[in-house]
Amino acid sequence: MSATPPFLIIAIDGGAASGKSSTARALSNRFRLLHVDTGSYYRAIAFQLLQVGLQPGDEAGVGAALQHLPLGTRVVGSSARLEIGDWTPGEEIRSPAVNEAVSRFAALPAVRSYLLAYQRRQAEVARAHAFCGLVMEGRDIGSVIFPDADLRIFLHASAEARAGRRAAQGQVDSILERDKLDTSRKTSPLVCPPGALPIDTTLLSLEAVVEHISGLIRARGLQG
Repeated sequence: MSATPPFLIIAIDGGAASGKSSTARALSNRFRLLHVDTGSYYRAIAFQLLQVGLQPGDEAGVGAALQHLPLGTRVVGSSARLEIGDWTPGEEIRSPAVNEAVSRFAALPAVRSYLLAYQRRQAEVARAHAFCGLVMEGRDIGSVIFPDADLRIFLHASAEARAGRRAAQGQVDSILERDKLDTSRKTSPLVCPPGALPIDTTLLSLEAVVEHISGLIRARGLQG
């Protein structure tokens, strides 16, 4: 009788355009892991706050507005999509306005606290939908959300390479400014936590990164 495969939690952190999303999606498909893009969650919150006229400098207003944003999850394929009321975010959360504001909203303790428990609950969502585990990408997954994840990866690449990737996607993103905001914020800054595996993706293909991490996942007992 074969052993029951483990339920694995994979944390992937890194700066903008370091390869987190492409890597996480590939691993999700290969190992039947629920994919959670926490960056899209922060973008959705930023979009909603901008829609009601709030700016990151109005911390009191942001804190009050968050209490009126009920969060839910809808599983679409292998992805956990955040829902706010009856709204499921789409491409509007990748607008230049959101690109400019998201890191500043994400630096606010009230925003990070509001999403903390919700992000951790996605492991329960994965179990409830019979996934083999969870692959969650963001900036504080291995350091704050799941510090005891089965595998913690930190992707990084040169600013030039990342800016080129954004341009190839037809997006405008201030890579260096977002790096500064993400790494210098007081609450849950972007760091490579002790024990996490750093991978420089500057010169690596997506396939090479995915194969490397896949080997680590298989070594932990999950086949795909």
